[in-house]
Amino acid sequence: MRRSFKFLMRPTRHQEIALAACLEDHRQLYNAALEHRRTAYRKACVTIRYGDQSGELKHIRADDPGGQARWSFSSQQATLRRLDKAFRAFFDRVKQGRTPGFPRFKGKGWFDTAEWPKDGDGCRWDSQPGHPTVTFVRLQGIGHVRVHQHRRVLGTVKTISVKREGSRWYVVLSCDDVPARTLPAAAAVAGIDMGVASLVTTSDGEHLDNPRHLAASADRLAVAQRDLSRKKRGSKRRRKAVARVAALHAKVRRQRLDGAHKAALALVGAYDLIVHEDLRIANMTRSASGTIERPGCNVARKAGLNRSILDAGWGVFLTILSHKAESAGRELIAVDPRNTSRTCARCGHCAKENRTTQAEFACSACGHTAHADVNAAINILRAGLALREAAEAA
Repeated sequence: MRRSFKFLMRPTRHQEIALAACLEDHRQLYNAALEHRRTAYRKACVTIRYGDQSGELKHIRADDPGGQARWSFSSQQATLRRLDKAFRAFFDRVKQGRTPGFPRFKGKGWFDTAEWPKDGDGCRWDSQPGHPTVTFVRLQGIGHVRVHQHRRVLGTVKTISVKREGSRWYVVLSCDDVPARTLPAAAAVAGIDMGVASLVTTSDGEHLDNPRHLAASADRLAVAQRDLSRKKRGSKRRRKAVARVAALHAKVRRQRLDGAHKAALALVGAYDLIVHEDLRIANMTRSASGTIERPGCNVARKAGLNRSILDAGWGVFLTILSHKAESAGRELIAVDPRNTSRTCARCGHCAKENRTTQAEFACSACGHTAHADVNAAINILRAGLALREAAEAA
């Protein structure tokens, strides 16, 4: 399997300045390559591709010995591939009839990752000799940067990335051939229903709490953002206020990740098969505009629901759950979420009236009553088992 390992870096002051300069030069290379493509197509209807721009890198480096030439050639190629990937995604969206989203120029603060596509080519993991208890990563033009390695790296290191998050720097190792840690059979299956009141409700009736980390930090964020709004643009005090807001959001993100890891680990350890809804979260959290007859109707309520869904972190949780299930040898099935909350788990009657409140389910046909999320989780489990039986029969 391919897995990533993320570690906190502890650069010196000079290394931190060099890392920031490295990101800035990669950002300028990205923007220059984007402008090159746009200008060539606008003026001569010529399509510029990755191979054309990669071939020009040696001339760019020769003309800028104190800038672009300081950094690894392969890392600059990775930046050009990143732009090429953005264009390929743009054309794919056009073909699919979705909102295209043409690639944009990256402003300061919007380009925080540089990648070295091969360990040993401009970078080296743990290359400092004579320090058996200390881990370093060597980066061309920056030097040996100390790394806080809190766990063992498994597999073979393939690519190395450096990422800036606020005032912190991280190194991300993408490794191949990571061995799976298969868990013993649990002899149990479950369907899970994602929610806002509870993050997860299982078909067994268990509820995993939704911590609502963003809501818990709302007051401190409001104070920090009000303080930021009063600062003059370009001032040192504004930069400090921006850093405070960013630090609060980063803490919420770390708390959400930690909770998702713990919840996913509990489910993977308890069940051999986990069935969940195939949710389209981007569509579910789309802004409301009301109707033609009643413009703006229920917009505030929909905005609050969107905020609660995003605060729960469904997408992050499902991604982590899929990774842990694969590593543990568990089976994960995604099913169509339509009508799972309206269908009676006892008689199969589907009606809008069955869902009397957010938490209560009462079937209008047979009179069956249950917790609404537990009823939905049972329906999700049955749909997943039916899909598995159909796949095995085929």
